Amino acid sequence: MFKSWLVAGLLGALYACSATVPVNKGQEAAIYRKTLDQLTEKAISYLEVMPADSTAIPRALSPDGTLHKTTSRDWTSGFYAGELWMLYDYSGKGLLKEAAQAWTAFNAKEQWDTHTHDLGFKIYCSFGHGYQITADEAYKEVIVNASRTLIKRFDPKVGCIRSWDFNSDIWHFPVIVDNLMNLEMLFASSRLTGDSSFFNIANSHAQTTLVNHIRADHSSYHVIDFDPETGQQRLKDTHQGAAKESSWARGQAWNLYGFAMAYRETQAPQFLEQARGVAAYIYEHPNMPKDQVPYWDFEAPHIPNEPRDVSAAAINACGLLILAEQNPEYASQYLKWADATLASLAQERYQSETPPFLLKHSVGSIPGNFEVDVPIIYADYYYVEALLRRLAFAEKANK
Repeated sequence: MFKSWLVAGLLGALYACSATVPVNKGQEAAIYRKTLDQLTEKAISYLEVMPADSTAIPRALSPDGTLHKTTSRDWTSGFYAGELWMLYDYSGKGLLKEAAQAWTAFNAKEQWDTHTHDLGFKIYCSFGHGYQITADEAYKEVIVNASRTLIKRFDPKVGCIRSWDFNSDIWHFPVIVDNLMNLEMLFASSRLTGDSSFFNIANSHAQTTLVNHIRADHSSYHVIDFDPETGQQRLKDTHQGAAKESSWARGQAWNLYGFAMAYRETQAPQFLEQARGVAAYIYEHPNMPKDQVPYWDFEAPHIPNEPRDVSAAAINACGLLILAEQNPEYASQYLKWADATLASLAQERYQSETPPFLLKHSVGSIPGNFEVDVPIIYADYYYVEALLRRLAFAEKANK
């Protein structure tokens, strides 16, 4: 049984101490290792009821309690494999490696999918981790091929990679803030191949997003539609937020993580300024709950009687930790926010015991009326990533 109450207590104590007195760094690292040990134990126990199946890639829990299964076509198809790779890298447990390899293999054909902007999520979250851990050249080839496929959606006149192909009666060239996350694969492919075109396209997309999606307060619109004939912005919209001018919580999390990552890859100061600005926007927002697990939209109409989005909290923690790595002058504040978020996610109220999920209370889409207040696989992926990033911080400080 996963002792979530123990982990929550340890992380809560760590956060309380960090807010008042210096924390023993050896103890800090031990606490995060304990958390990851517990998650590893949980993930291994789940493998018994999660045989690898290309038609049953886990996405979310359905309202009736059954598993929402997908194929590799789905944008979420790389997260479970990536989670297993990360836990294997941490623990060295062979069962996790075998499972990660099996689930990753299902996504190989997606390297050629020209119908989506989400190849970073599908390929880099699975094959990317696999390559970093194993140095398997076949994995590298898939990553580079996927990047070549993805940049076919880039329009130099717009300066962005096109997001969706649907709703053509509304949008001519839609770009969503989520798309920042797929740029990491392009930056990686530039390093892997020496081909600067991947870097240049990723940088262009981030620069164009900064100019068009970002408001004066550093929050982001969800969808910006461009005129492909002129390259000019023609429409500001949302597809998953409460309103066009509201701040969809997971969109702000993509905003934070995306620009922190873009700064790490480019060292462009405007990306650092944006990442710092949206971090403050999120964590100092008057509608941010005390436990730092946001409502699904910061302007949702019935706060506090609105669903929380654990996935946004997990992504926020990752973004903060990337930002802290790149901005040591302000790292203490970002670590404080990240620690508080991780302490909350370790509480029993947010921990799932339903295979294969680690967390519950995420929100896919309120306007779409799907995956509302359920476990969702990408929350787990970013939760594990955040814990590993936080452990790395603690271990570095302990040297």
